[in-house]
Amino acid sequence: VRRAFRVISSPQFFMRIASRTDQATTEEEREKYSALASNLVSTLEAVISTTEDTLDERAQQVEKVVKAAAEPDSGEFLVPLLPERIAAMRKTLVGLEPSMLDEGFLSTLDAWMNKSHQDGMDLMVNILQKVLQMYAGLQIQRARDAEAVVEGDDDAAAAFDKLLQSDAEEWDAIIAKQVDATALLEEVQRTTETVVLQLEAGSMAQRVQAEYLQELMKRIEAARQQKRA
Repeated sequence: VRRAFRVISSPQFFMRIASRTDQATTEEEREKYSALASNLVSTLEAVISTTEDTLDERAQQVEKVVKAAAEPDSGEFLVPLLPERIAAMRKTLVGLEPSMLDEGFLSTLDAWMNKSHQDGMDLMVNILQKVLQMYAGLQIQRARDAEAVVEGDDDAAAAFDKLLQSDAEEWDAIIAKQVDATALLEEVQRTTETVVLQLEAGSMAQRVQAEYLQELMKRIEAARQQKRA
């Protein structure tokens, strides 16, 4: 029910059950359809209640990470964020239970970003984008460790790991120090194939991590073209 929520919760779905009930030839068959409809209503109510509780809990986790970006003394957000604050955000994110970094966490981040954008709060949008980047880097790193991705080049693998643990604004400097940009690009592509494509198709987790790696590959390719020039 949770996976097919949009379909099952639609009026058309229940109208189809009602139609099947009218077409039933026996009382037993009609009772089964009626029980099915009742069970689905109860299940939908439970799913909605659980989802609301989950989102409330995930909102608390997102808030923890965002608060780590504020200055400890004043509680204000300085632009650009100081390295210490970015490190504090990353530490807070890493400290969360892995199970908390699910679709609910991403949905909450997405909702907060949209609301901040609508309210003209560009600073908060920037901070939430950093949380999203940190999330992607952390999850990809964990997946690489768990899947034991075969590494083609030790230097490229080490550079990739460093990129995953760094702020996006540091990427260009890290990439520039990598002697073999082609090997680094292959390392990222290998991870995309072995990790990201194995995530649930259409999930926010897959989209966020894929976009993260695509941006990283664009940066590496730009650096490679510059070296060739």
